[in-house]
Amino acid sequence: MLFKQNISPIGLLLGTLFFALSLTPSLLPRTNVIQGLISGLALTSGYGLGVLIRWNWSFFELPIPTKKTQKILIYITGGICLIITTVFLWQATGWQNSLRGMMGMEKTAAMRPIVIFLITVGLFLILLMLGRVFRCIFHRLSEWLQRYVPRRISNAIGLVATFIIFGLAANGVLFTLILEGADATYKQWDRQIQPDLGQPSDSLKAGSEASLLDWDKMGRQGREFLSQSPDTTDLKRFTDQPVRQPIRVYAGMLEGSLEERAELALQELKRVNAFERSVMILATPTGSGWVDVAAIDPVEYLYRGDIATVSAQYSYLPSALSLLLEGEYGSEMARILFQKVYRYWSELPEDERPKLYLQGLSLGALNSDKSFDLFDIIDDPFHGALWSGPPFRSETWQRVTEERRPDSPIWLPQFRDGSVVRFANSNGGLSKGNAGWGGFRIAYLQYASDPIVFFDPHSWLREPEWMQRPRGPSVNEQMEWYPVVTTLQLVADMLLSTEAPKGYGHEYASSDYLQSWLELTEPKNWSNEELDRLRSFFDERGARK
Repeated sequence: MLFKQNISPIGLLLGTLFFALSLTPSLLPRTNVIQGLISGLALTSGYGLGVLIRWNWSFFELPIPTKKTQKILIYITGGICLIITTVFLWQATGWQNSLRGMMGMEKTAAMRPIVIFLITVGLFLILLMLGRVFRCIFHRLSEWLQRYVPRRISNAIGLVATFIIFGLAANGVLFTLILEGADATYKQWDRQIQPDLGQPSDSLKAGSEASLLDWDKMGRQGREFLSQSPDTTDLKRFTDQPVRQPIRVYAGMLEGSLEERAELALQELKRVNAFERSVMILATPTGSGWVDVAAIDPVEYLYRGDIATVSAQYSYLPSALSLLLEGEYGSEMARILFQKVYRYWSELPEDERPKLYLQGLSLGALNSDKSFDLFDIIDDPFHGALWSGPPFRSETWQRVTEERRPDSPIWLPQFRDGSVVRFANSNGGLSKGNAGWGGFRIAYLQYASDPIVFFDPHSWLREPEWMQRPRGPSVNEQMEWYPVVTTLQLVADMLLSTEAPKGYGHEYASSDYLQSWLELTEPKNWSNEELDRLRSFFDERGARK
């Protein structure tokens, strides 16, 4: 029964059209494998839509062509599909190279039509078979139920029961195996001790023998974050002013519960006299525990090392899995750490405590945003936050973007008079506002080509607002909106968002962080010449990625 069913001509035609459109450019360049997977999903979606149209045609008992006419239509459909497939596969390399050229990448990526075609067809056949298994189970259940209940009721019950069977199979078997494998893999990876990263010998550094935080319990990301800190020699290259060794504190998951991690981080800050520095950063990591040094290094240079940064790990899984499996766990860790640090900080005399800022990238930005309640800090607010690449589901970001001034684009909004919230991209933007910065400042750094920020769940049905002209920097003018297909393309873009060169997608450049911190925190005693040298340094470092 599974193998005797014919391919639907209208399904094949719509599927081929969806496949062809999936080859057109989107936000970021794609690999052959990712392109094949997305094209396979597009082909299946179009085919499914065609089958649905054919089913409705029969349901309403509309005229059906004769077998001879159907045979002619199949040949015509096959010819049209072949032409469409050939033309679009031929243009795929040019489309992808147009993206690569715009992002400063070499135009050498060759989209291999055979590879893409084989992956597409293979995935389509697998999904087609699953669809036919679904239909087979549905028909069997429905026919059995018709012995006891009317046909329409048996169809409804059979459909629901089939969905439940497939849901349980996917959730209870496939999903569990994938997650258990990922959990075991990332847990071991996080606990590996890198031989090239030695334990700090300076007693005033976190992770040293004198530290309250165990070097071996920090996890891979924590040890890397602490080891990558610039030293006083690095800082002296760009200033004649006195410099200090920046303080970095990181509490790994193995240190205990959320409360214990936060308390240890606070006590370590006290031990190394971090509250005597000019600036303190509460950096919320991504799902894997990674703190973006590209975001922290620039502000450490701007304050000549007179700064302390603290972070606490809440997961070792990638952000997507962490968000899926651990839900509010990340925001809870950020909230507890903020409360402990803020409570101690707010008890200090105003003229003897550091400026306090929050920082987060991606999932870190989302959880950092959730770490405080405005009503709790309104009497004694901290100084501000720099959130880069905020995920599209971030509630504060959504609200501010929706309520932006009508004359500002969605990819670089202007919120009210700009005294509290401002946006920046690779061209800056934090210096723009109808009113001066207030004492409490929220800054968003986002690229128009970042799919993590601008993914639109409704893009399957309507064109996202950011695709309207004029478009943001680095958004390809050849990109067009297509129902369903654009959503699949944006999913692919999210998967590849961290593979883009610095300054595009979800890869935020140190030079853009430098400008954002400069405009947000307004450090003193920097000449234009010194700042230009610093910008060149971070530009060159980003180009080496």
